[in-house]
Amino acid sequence: MTTETDVLVLGGAGVDTVVHVPELPVPYADSHMIRPGIVTRAGQSGDFVALGASALGLRAHHIDLVGADPEGDLVRALHRDRGIPLTDVPSAAGTKRAVNLVGPDGRRLSLYDDTRSQESDRLPADTLRALAARSRHAHVVITHPCAYALPVLREAGLTVSTDLHNWDGTNPYHEPFALAADLVFLSTTALADPERTMRDIAARGRARIVVATAGAQGAYLLADGELTHVPAVAPPEPVVDSNGAGDAFAAAFLLGWLDGLDPLRCARYGAIAGAHACTVPSTRADAISRNELLARVAASDADGQAVGVGG
Repeated sequence: MTTETDVLVLGGAGVDTVVHVPELPVPYADSHMIRPGIVTRAGQSGDFVALGASALGLRAHHIDLVGADPEGDLVRALHRDRGIPLTDVPSAAGTKRAVNLVGPDGRRLSLYDDTRSQESDRLPADTLRALAARSRHAHVVITHPCAYALPVLREAGLTVSTDLHNWDGTNPYHEPFALAADLVFLSTTALADPERTMRDIAARGRARIVVATAGAQGAYLLADGELTHVPAVAPPEPVVDSNGAGDAFAAAFLLGWLDGLDPLRCARYGAIAGAHACTVPSTRADAISRNELLARVAASDADGQAVGVGG
């Protein structure tokens, strides 16, 4: 069967309401006057990975449960407007939604509406098999239905990536994703010992590569048993929001990885795309283009910004 999709993205479709706050945590008060305002837009983790991959020239396809509601209309419109195929499985509980509180420094606090999911939620196996048969790779968001999709992807022979986000290294919910993926992303935010967690993932699971992002401290790459520090990249403009930076990192890393590049090169792609994402206001769903990414990579090469190696 002909390959039609480079990155099949599972899960993570939804809508965020973005609220700018004077600081985090929010000081108690009867009210706060909010600027630049409150905006609702489509775009959660899976949407951002699909959007980032597509902007980088990869053929992306997104599948998730989406409701017949105004939030679902926003999700469908985002994919339609960006030319990203979406298989929207009907959701009785409605489209996932969240409120993002964003501070002046770009940090955020996300509040997810847990009523928008049900224990019985599943992605149809037959639909997944058909999509997987036409895909090169699958990126799996850590939502409940996607855990049940992992065996189907394995049967299809796809390589799999996932992002554990702010996993603490012990919560059992994340383990099926961590141990079933060939490429694992996560944040160091909640990790007491990032290296130990990264090596544990690689030792117990299928991961050939584990990447832990550390914000302004850069990232850590574990590949072939060697841990490497990847320096942070200076954002090209002021930082306004960190939302979507990890998704941008993953999409750009996948661009290099699917092209067969060295993992360190892939991580450099990711660092540049993540830095760019921090300059995009949370009210927008935009991603760095392939031409812009490659131009910044070339510029950093010319400046001699080599990737540093550490223990």
